[in-house]
Amino acid sequence: MNKVVASAEEAVQDIANGSTIMLGGFGLCGIPENLIAALVKRGLMGLHTISNNMGVDGFGMGLMLEAGMIASHIGSYVGENRRLEQMVLKGELALTLIPQGTLAERIRAGGAGIPAFYTPTGLGTVVAEGKETREIGDRTYVLETALRADVALVKAWKGDRLGNLVYRKTARNFNPVMATAARVTIAEVEELVEPGELDPDHIVTPGIYVKRMVVGREYKKPIESRFIREKMAQAGGAA
Repeated sequence: MNKVVASAEEAVQDIANGSTIMLGGFGLCGIPENLIAALVKRGLMGLHTISNNMGVDGFGMGLMLEAGMIASHIGSYVGENRRLEQMVLKGELALTLIPQGTLAERIRAGGAGIPAFYTPTGLGTVVAEGKETREIGDRTYVLETALRADVALVKAWKGDRLGNLVYRKTARNFNPVMATAARVTIAEVEELVEPGELDPDHIVTPGIYVKRMVVGREYKKPIESRFIREKMAQAGGAA
């Protein structure tokens, strides 16, 4: 079965207003750039997004924010986006922050069919407010529920026409678990290969989880925060 479609626009054409969408990646690494651009082009509204980061001003999910597409967001880190800060303070967007490991596990649980799990993370903080707690052994744990979505947009390094995906280094973050936790998973890949060309031992996401896939046309891959270290020699020290 050939799951490749001609364009990112075609890949997202049936996503509806008000959908819950997971978007993979870590910071700006491994994000589905082309699929995000196609969503912005469609002008969808009232979306509920789940992603570790929220992009930056002018790129990634930051483009969705600027277009007024997002009604609520669940994530772990949002410190690089001033637009998001302004919207939250004005009450224009509902924001739920979750410890990063808990976020990953809630998504993984959603894909594994586990409705909830106990974790000590967040106990005694606002994270645990209103949640069930339980004593297990000599520790107290917080009950966290699984996360699922209508659609997952993921980015992979390589994929074959059957939907099997291989990720590369940091770009692997959140993409594999999200691919299993949505009703429809749409993948974009940098390189398309024929079935049989991928080493089975290297496949992370089996094609059974992927509904559609598209080859990305262009990748900017900007650096989220650039830091330049001054050379010790310039400061009069030794390297």
